[in-house]
Amino acid sequence: MNRYDPFRIFPTYLDSLSFPRSFGYDFMHLIWENLIKNLVLLWTGEFKGLDDGREEYQLSKAIWEAIAAETAAASDTIPSAYGSRIPNIAKDRPNVSAEMWSFWTLYLGPVLLRRRFKHLKFYRHFIQLVRLLNLCLQFEITADEIETIRTGFISWVKTYESLYFQNDINRMSVCPLTIHALLHIADGIRFCGPVWCYWAFPMERYCGSIQPGIRSRRFPWASIDRYVLEIAQLTQIKARYNVVEELALRVTHGNIPGSFSDPSYPSCMLLPPKSPQRPDPNQSRTIAAALSTRTGATMAEVTAALRRASIEEWGKVRRIDSDAGDTMRSCSLGIVAEDARDATYVRYEMLVDQNTRYRNRPENFKLETFYGQLTHIYRVHLPDACPSLHTEGPTTYILAAIRSCTLKPDDKELAGLDIHFYSSHGSLDVVDITTVQSLVGRVKRTDTWAIIDRSGALARAEWLGEVN
Repeated sequence: MNRYDPFRIFPTYLDSLSFPRSFGYDFMHLIWENLIKNLVLLWTGEFKGLDDGREEYQLSKAIWEAIAAETAAASDTIPSAYGSRIPNIAKDRPNVSAEMWSFWTLYLGPVLLRRRFKHLKFYRHFIQLVRLLNLCLQFEITADEIETIRTGFISWVKTYESLYFQNDINRMSVCPLTIHALLHIADGIRFCGPVWCYWAFPMERYCGSIQPGIRSRRFPWASIDRYVLEIAQLTQIKARYNVVEELALRVTHGNIPGSFSDPSYPSCMLLPPKSPQRPDPNQSRTIAAALSTRTGATMAEVTAALRRASIEEWGKVRRIDSDAGDTMRSCSLGIVAEDARDATYVRYEMLVDQNTRYRNRPENFKLETFYGQLTHIYRVHLPDACPSLHTEGPTTYILAAIRSCTLKPDDKELAGLDIHFYSSHGSLDVVDITTVQSLVGRVKRTDTWAIIDRSGALARAEWLGEVN
């Protein structure tokens, strides 16, 4: 063959089928159960007995085992809200589920594969795939983004063929039908909507949820039927008579023993443990400094007010403004189980004066994102009015003390993926609890930590300035 045409080489019978049958692949199985697994087999030299041809894309056994060990170790520093623990993907690959491959690809892979390949082009090719997958997984997607996905996958497939197929007919096995199917993803999204609307995750999770309903080995189907019917009846009763909490089969946000919520903080709830002791003088000074900045009162005025205030330290706080609210834990209070996963690192936002170094310039506040470890959670209650703090009656403040992470300059190769690196901690910020947005995970590479944030830029608050 004198001239190589990638779109002719691939099997084309899918194109002859009427749409949407041509998009017969579920995104979950197309990507996580096929494409990613095949890439891993190529990188480890286990793909159908092929070597890396004229390229050098294979990772040595020692490097891949190091990546696998770091993958397993990362579960300790990634909150359980992010998903299941991922086992060692070199030794226990059969037990890695589609959900685990998804998380590894989108969050761990960009960090753990960084500077591992002999040539940067293989890593860049993988990162291009991650960017395209992030676009596909958005909750909402525009026509321009669909076009970006279409042209992006065309470019990615062409590069894939150059790197792995290498225009060698003897390497045709590296071009399975699942590679060709990538070219249909944009059309599938345009026709059916974002991939979350029709992928297999919800159905498979639903099937898992009804397994406990099988009470009879002799008549399993009748047992499942009855279970599904009773769950549906209970759901309808909850909705019709507004008794969701009363008939809840699990503990809900509103009935956690020992919890505390305040009407002035509707987005969060404090959870035990709670310290029986008042914070020490050093902690009290940091609280006073934070309230002084917030209220404009002097340190002396705030200190005087705090003498009459009730100050409590709590161990956990939960966001309750959505069903998926994170539970964040203070690192200084409570007992941590040996197998617990770290839920103390958070993302928070503060208004920063861009002209703070220039005395004669007016204030110019900009909302900036920070990351750090949650060290203390305080509830400060003023029992009565305090004119110096501009309060007209009993007032409650819920504050978070966070040891900030000193971020390094962003890696240009990871631009847009919301992955940041740090190797040390900076100042202690005491902020209002409402500025704490979510949990973040961390992945260690030698002496540097990578911060991964699943919320993404679209979940961020946008400050539009003061409303007059």
